Amino acid sequence: MTTTPVAFRTAASSRASAHEPPSSAPPPPQVALSPADRAVIAGAEKALLDERRLLTGDELASLAALPDGAVMNLAALAHQVRLAWCGPEVEVEGILSAKTGGCPEDCHFCSQSSRFDTPVKAMPFLDRDEVLAAARETASLGASEFCIVLAVRGPDERALGRILDLVPAIRDETGLNVAVSAGILTEDQARRLAEGGVHRYNHNVETARSFFPSIVTTHSWDERAHTCRLVKSHGMELCCGALLNMGETDAQRVELLTQLQELEPTEVPLNFLNPRPGTPLGDRPILGAWEAVRWIALFRLALPSVILRYAGGREVTLRDLQAIGMTAGINALIVGNYLTTLGRSADEDLRMLDDLRMPIGALSAAF
Repeated sequence: MTTTPVAFRTAASSRASAHEPPSSAPPPPQVALSPADRAVIAGAEKALLDERRLLTGDELASLAALPDGAVMNLAALAHQVRLAWCGPEVEVEGILSAKTGGCPEDCHFCSQSSRFDTPVKAMPFLDRDEVLAAARETASLGASEFCIVLAVRGPDERALGRILDLVPAIRDETGLNVAVSAGILTEDQARRLAEGGVHRYNHNVETARSFFPSIVTTHSWDERAHTCRLVKSHGMELCCGALLNMGETDAQRVELLTQLQELEPTEVPLNFLNPRPGTPLGDRPILGAWEAVRWIALFRLALPSVILRYAGGREVTLRDLQAIGMTAGINALIVGNYLTTLGRSADEDLRMLDDLRMPIGALSAAF
């Protein structure tokens, strides 16, 4: 999908939190929207709620270029789109790093890479009882999904065997759907995981194809996309997410949205860079909370039917605005801790959902 050139917002101070070191200058004040700005939002509303069609790359670029005063308008529309396309339920998931550290890949954001000197060191695969205990704890929170995550380029035969042993054990003991994230797959591995009962496979493309080589050099965006297509071809639901604020431009974020439209994932975890010591991106500034709300809304407007999941970095990025994100298109949460960083308590998230009158339920979406 191609787009024609769009003039993204040019006020440097309003963009600094995403792409440059912060400056001492205050951000520009928000102003009322012009008739032209309101027309852009009205066009998106008609397309998504009346015509029930996906937005084009050009339409998404126009939305991304709106001024800061439009963010709550975008959020309000995204919330209505989420309710119209997906319903009111919120899916709760727990994740477990079952094999931590020592990954041979050089993803510049990741503290689990063996190529960087970080506090995270290689650990062996957790034993069966530890994984089952974590799954039981996740089930006790009212979650419906549990994801086993391995820090590997792709699973070797031993790791694949461990996964295939754990999946039915977790499902039978807890009733949870079991997801897996274990890197790049072969066709045979995808088939065996599907036949073994894996409900959803996570393989994030992270960023736009054009920006990917700036972030990873040991494999390509197309290799990741190939695994995503294998997952779908063997009947598993595809979980394919993004990581914002690695230095990409707004145009590249729009590019990513159109590429996710083409991959047609069931779930999109939305991560915000939480810079990790020792990684090449360890000194980047945190994305501004207002900017994060804008892009939550844009992800929902671009991908109206997906399960859009709050994932890593939301606590440090959104801080007190996390509830606003839930009313800007989010309809799923990772609760508890992430792979190598702490999240906020599950009780806080569940209380937030209760305050927002958002029921917890299992979700399954298709484009």
